Amino acid sequence: MEAAHKTLKDAAGLAQLCASVETVFASGNLDEAAGTLANMRRCLAVVGEVPEFASVKRELEALENRLDGMVQTRLTDALTQRKVESVQAFRAILLTIGRYNSLEQQYSKVRLKPLRRLWDEYESSTDGVGSGKPFIEWLPTFYDQVLLTLEQELKWCMTCFSEDYSRLISKLLIDTMSSIQTSFTARIEASITPAQTLQRPPLNIILMLHNITSSFAKNVERLFSAADHQEMMRVLKAVYSPYEGYKQRYGELERVQLSSNLSSLDLKGAVQRSVGSRGVELSETVQRMESSVPELITFFESAVERCFNFTGGSEVEALLRALDETMIQYTSSLHEVLKSLRPVCGVSQVFDSTKKDSLDGSINKGKGNQDMIPEEEEWVIVQGVLQLLTVAESLSGRLSVFEASLRGTLSRLKNQLPGSREDGANALLDIAGLRLLDAPDKARKLASLVEQATDPRFHALAHASQRVGAFVDAANELVYEVLISKVRVRLADVASMPVWSAPQEDNPYALPSFSAYPLPYVTSIGEYLLTLPQQLEPLTSSMTTSDTSDDINEEGQYFATEWMFKVAEGATALYVDQIRGIRNLNERGAQQLSADIDYLCNVLTALSMNVPAVLSTFQQCVGATREQLAEFTKGVGPDLDGPTVRLVCKMRQVLVE
Repeated sequence: MEAAHKTLKDAAGLAQLCASVETVFASGNLDEAAGTLANMRRCLAVVGEVPEFASVKRELEALENRLDGMVQTRLTDALTQRKVESVQAFRAILLTIGRYNSLEQQYSKVRLKPLRRLWDEYESSTDGVGSGKPFIEWLPTFYDQVLLTLEQELKWCMTCFSEDYSRLISKLLIDTMSSIQTSFTARIEASITPAQTLQRPPLNIILMLHNITSSFAKNVERLFSAADHQEMMRVLKAVYSPYEGYKQRYGELERVQLSSNLSSLDLKGAVQRSVGSRGVELSETVQRMESSVPELITFFESAVERCFNFTGGSEVEALLRALDETMIQYTSSLHEVLKSLRPVCGVSQVFDSTKKDSLDGSINKGKGNQDMIPEEEEWVIVQGVLQLLTVAESLSGRLSVFEASLRGTLSRLKNQLPGSREDGANALLDIAGLRLLDAPDKARKLASLVEQATDPRFHALAHASQRVGAFVDAANELVYEVLISKVRVRLADVASMPVWSAPQEDNPYALPSFSAYPLPYVTSIGEYLLTLPQQLEPLTSSMTTSDTSDDINEEGQYFATEWMFKVAEGATALYVDQIRGIRNLNERGAQQLSADIDYLCNVLTALSMNVPAVLSTFQQCVGATREQLAEFTKGVGPDLDGPTVRLVCKMRQVLVE
């Protein structure tokens, strides 16, 4: 009964208020009008379901709008004249009728005008009325003036609106940035147009502008220290909003930047070909290749820095794609340079790297178009081409170190992901957090990438490692072809030499026969192989210049020894292949071949190499008498190669039972 009595009383009160509200409005007393409307809403909340009062709700909203409009006109004047008491009174009225948003909107509208005038001043400067500064020079001045204005407004608002000053200042800055966003983007475009006209990458200019904005954002954070986290995020997103379109296109912009960097590397600026200049051309070209490697890695490191400065790492996937594509472009250029160096080195024919010289006879049959290189240039060319190994080693090593560093950088990015750590509120105030909070799909993909980066086997640059490996193989192949080319030339026609089947000369006077001496072709090869340690010595030095420790020194020596063995094994394989091509081998030819093989075996021993079983079998078979050779076929021992024994029997026309 008490509730019913209260409801009837509220209904009676609502009816009375509805009857008197126009009189209150006519009096011009806004405080009383606000109180009346507040009482009407309270009563309406109690009796709102009564049919007689169904239309009162619409009338009440119309009355609140009417009072709101009356207050806003006077609030504008009070804000403009900075009348604290009047503004506070109007604020109280708006709060009474639940129209606080009107206060925010009106405050922002009034205070935004001078800030917008500051921005529009630049338009006049481009017409010759102002200073005429480039936008990138003018922007810091604008930000300074905005900060000064905000500081003044903050002090005034703290006096006038002690409870919600932070919210009002935040809205003012957000609305200001929103009002100039389109114009801001247009000015960025105007700033980068001259660079594009001159075919220069625009990313650097965008980054310079972004850095200026970042400095402003840090000052804003300090100024708005009382703002809550969500409010601060809205402010910072508004500050950075003009750059969002460029951040979405970051991958494209970075590829243009890296491509421009890559074009600055002069890999083909060697001297023009002239008589006696091959060695100089090769040396200069290889030096350019070698110096380009650290420059490339510097470009990559700068790209990583740009990505994190500009996007906070949120576009790291686009960065990795850009780096990968750039490395592919770079290694393609290196391959072209290698191809151009082949004729310079006297190795014109491109050999298939999958068909290495081997001791089982499956060798590359090509002789190559070995140009005639003057003797005095051979040493210079060999020394020049050996430096390709240093280039390959440097590129491979530096890429591995860069990828390891990149994995570490990706791991640290985990702290910027939404919900990644307990103090994530602070983390999300960085650029990455601001962007990823509204992009959950991108955040998930980035989180997956970061998780993969914790695996040391993860290749941040998926294709780059493969392409660098292919270049290393190609460089090794060219070095090998240069080192083995002299052997190829000397052995080119050994199988068809007439000495192997030349008829025995008549000896009517029974003169004593002398032992055969090694022929010039094999002594030339042996002498060349014996000079390899000396030729490879500079390679050992180039591998140890950066570190004089014993381990590094041993590594360089091992590297040089490995190449010496590789060339000696290749020369042996070529020689064995030529021997296999001999069709007829008479007794005199067998003696000569035995002397040649003995000489080469001694050279291999002097180089601390084991004589291959195939060559050792040839050595024993051609040095044996026909009777001994026939005995070899009856029971081939473990130190003899059966197919080789039968081949020599065929050469010497020894019947095999």
